[in-house]
Amino acid sequence: MPMWSSLARTGGSRYVAASAAVRHASHTADLVVIGGGPAGYVGSIKAAQLGMKVVNIERRGTLGGTCLNVGCIPSKALLHASEMYYSVTQGKGMAKNGITVGKVDLDITKMMDTKAKSVSGLTTGIKGLFKKNKVTGLDGHGTITGPNKVQVTDEKGAVIHEVEAKNIMIAVGSEPSPLPGVKDLVVDEKIIVTSTGALSLAKVPKKNDRYRGGCHWARAGQCVGQIGRGSKGGGVHGYFDAIR
Repeated sequence: MPMWSSLARTGGSRYVAASAAVRHASHTADLVVIGGGPAGYVGSIKAAQLGMKVVNIERRGTLGGTCLNVGCIPSKALLHASEMYYSVTQGKGMAKNGITVGKVDLDITKMMDTKAKSVSGLTTGIKGLFKKNKVTGLDGHGTITGPNKVQVTDEKGAVIHEVEAKNIMIAVGSEPSPLPGVKDLVVDEKIIVTSTGALSLAKVPKKNDRYRGGCHWARAGQCVGQIGRGSKGGGVHGYFDAIR
């Protein structure tokens, strides 16, 4: 089996959707990039600045990949908010500076809204950089179908774009991995959550058990721990096979 056939299965991407009138558009490019995350969008912009005709394919619906959408940026936004809440509820360093703290309330809905605005501002900014640098963004799932060909399909699997390019860059990013040795585990993103679901919880959990130690989970765990301690909630427990 050719290398590109096996790589095609991991390809993924969704950004600017094809119009209903154009269900199967053809494109040619010097470079097609599958994935609009930190590697994909930066590579696309740089190649365009160097004079290449570039097509970028992203399936998420927004650019920025895991980092901007469900990783670094939202987890840091929530961590900042939780640190503020914890500092106020604990009154650390405030009394000696003449600051008296009264009853403190936590509105997790507003906290999540602020996080979402931070994410939206940055992802929209990348879309603007694509336009400025003349990068063509295609919304859909990218699959390598030949040495120089990439097919883009919509959510129903219908082909909406075909791209022929001199070069193909694979920047498909990451996704949560399953627990090894655990069968029939239902990840509902409410009780059992991935790092993605942990960034959109509707309420503060009484207890937070974490398996594995990626950077997003470390921040999410610290955020829940600080809010939990500040509101007399439960603790955070981690179970790691390795710290990543």
